[in-house]
Amino acid sequence: MSTAGGTQALARPAQGLARFLDPRWMITALITVILVVGEVRFSILGDLRRLVVALAVCMGAELALSWARDGRARSVQSAYISGVSLTLLTKPLAGALWPFVLGGLLAIGSKYALTWRGRHLWNPTNFAIAVLILAAPNSLTILSHEFGNDLRVNAIIWCLGLVIVWRANVLHVTATYAVSFLAFAALRGLLTDTPFLVEATPITGPMYQLFVFFMVTDPATTVSTRRGRIAVAVSIAAMETLLRLGNDWGLAIAQPFAPAPAIFALAMVGPLAKLIDVERRARAAAPR
Repeated sequence: MSTAGGTQALARPAQGLARFLDPRWMITALITVILVVGEVRFSILGDLRRLVVALAVCMGAELALSWARDGRARSVQSAYISGVSLTLLTKPLAGALWPFVLGGLLAIGSKYALTWRGRHLWNPTNFAIAVLILAAPNSLTILSHEFGNDLRVNAIIWCLGLVIVWRANVLHVTATYAVSFLAFAALRGLLTDTPFLVEATPITGPMYQLFVFFMVTDPATTVSTRRGRIAVAVSIAAMETLLRLGNDWGLAIAQPFAPAPAIFALAMVGPLAKLIDVERRARAAAPR
């Protein structure tokens, strides 16, 4: 009896550690760290009500829609991440709360309404922010300098983020996007006669920290193969470069996407790639 009891006692901490090291819980922990550090050091929220509203709407919508569709309430872990991301990335110019209400509904609603063969195509926060910026470009901005430039804080976030994407087996996505961004930054510099560091600097900013660790690597909306994920990451960086160059050259068609080229690049490339991947897998599984 004592041996069995001791084994069970040892197993419980091991199970607890394994649960904490689950990439989903690690992602939740990282975005919470970013939220707390950003607020304590830089007052990044601006208004605590934004976080309360975003979390309430996202988590409430997740519970309501999952119950309506599946007859049971789903975990709100994903909704929590969406709510925090939405709060961190969206900056209303007049301190309004409506972007967090509408953004939360758009983010969670897209998971249930914009699907193909039962799979949602857009990263929820990415979709919500893209729609908000297009619909109300004069009413809100995207996270920029508010997070400060503290190298120690950024180093901690990048180290934790890299460990998490490694645990989630999507480190290759983050690495491919980062390398592609820098390569295209060099190309943009040559085409626009701009110093390389000016073109490369955005990837060190706070918006990109959330982008490379939470959006472009989102397991639910990335394609199923390693080679496909690498190709999509390169394609997103390429589309972002086209949008940036379009604005550098004053093309009217690129102007609406100027506030957040990376966000829009993912919103354009990611869903199309996911749709093709889902359809390909469905046809491969169909009986001949």
